Amino acid sequence: MDEQRYGEFVAVRRHGESGHVAELVLDRPKAMNAVSLSMAASIEAACAALAADAGVRTTVLTSSNERAFCVGADLKERNSFTDADMVRQRPASRAAYTGVLDLPMPAVAAVHGFALGGGYELALACDVIVADATAVVGLPEVSVGVIPGGGGTQLLPRRVGAARAAELVFTARRVEAAEAAELGLVDVLAADARQDALALAARIAANSPVGLRAAKKALRLGQGLDLRAGLEVEDAAWRAVAFSGDRAEGVAAFNEKRKPQWPGE
Repeated sequence: MDEQRYGEFVAVRRHGESGHVAELVLDRPKAMNAVSLSMAASIEAACAALAADAGVRTTVLTSSNERAFCVGADLKERNSFTDADMVRQRPASRAAYTGVLDLPMPAVAAVHGFALGGGYELALACDVIVADATAVVGLPEVSVGVIPGGGGTQLLPRRVGAARAAELVFTARRVEAAEAAELGLVDVLAADARQDALALAARIAANSPVGLRAAKKALRLGQGLDLRAGLEVEDAAWRAVAFSGDRAEGVAAFNEKRKPQWPGE
């Protein structure tokens, strides 16, 4: 398994013979993956590299910590910040969450243990959240005098509706795995979050990389639009793939009853 480090706290591993599944590992176990400034920069750098790699068909976001996916911002570091420091850190912090959100290929979060605040926002930035029985999720920011600032106030209501998101944000409560699945805070309850997420990613990666990226773009851009506008987004995505090598190979493979060999273009 090939591994590349991005700073001290982030690693990217490639899985399978072709390496089409990338695992983005949050690797600051002693701090339960609390996101410091340096870690935020590493997440941004890793996501930029993945986004530029046409060979990556699916990315899985995981943790090396046995107790937590990520507990959010590093509040010990933040405790020493001046107001000027808070202003200066904001772009770097936002870039980490935006980096995950803007990954052009499907992204799957594997939540084991605590995913709180910015940690849950990293999961929300993915397309699918796989969690196991240890998972505890929530956006507790108002309990420490701030608000969810990594996309939580926008991504959560798109998942569960405005009223449910408001209740969760305003109460700052933590939600355990079974209720999280019932409310739609996570998508798949698994026996082993990481292994099941990697298996799901491999299944996704068997499909056309051109099709996957276009489908994700259509899904993301169409959110919040009225139906007519959404259908125009879909049509533009269809036109982007209809004359691709992947489309030609997919149709040929279907008719020849064989596994496609995607050119990825």
